[in-house]
Amino acid sequence: MTGSAREGIDITRVVEAPRDRVFAAWTVPEDFAAWYGGEADVPLDRLSMDVTPGGEWSVVIVVPGAEMPFHGVYREVSAPERLVFTLKDRSAPADVEGETVTVTFTELSRKSTEMVFQQRGGNLTPEQYAAAEDGWDAFFDALDARLAAR
Repeated sequence: MTGSAREGIDITRVVEAPRDRVFAAWTVPEDFAAWYGGEADVPLDRLSMDVTPGGEWSVVIVVPGAEMPFHGVYREVSAPERLVFTLKDRSAPADVEGETVTVTFTELSRKSTEMVFQQRGGNLTPEQYAAAEDGWDAFFDALDARLAAR
């Protein structure tokens, strides 16, 4: 989607791993830190996850010369089918809940999972959504590598 009407991100990927394993990669701190941020560093001591409805999460991505903190609240946790959480970075106004991320995991086979990712909220410009989508694609490449290595 292009132009000023863009209000989110939609990415669908087939991941070569069992659904339980893909869900765990989103909910187990050591796994999440290994892929979130792509090639950047996510120190475990800068990551917290209370993966329960209403639970908070936060992470700091560290790149040379900069830190990028993100945080939010889990809205829905339905293992291993679905996660819904809010997402904010330091540029988001304090009175804005942030973007809402929904990830669904559909088992295609014992070794293959369809992951459908949506980010909504309308809080970003079309250019920021395009950049965020590029970032998620890089993160998901790292997720694929993490799951293939295990």
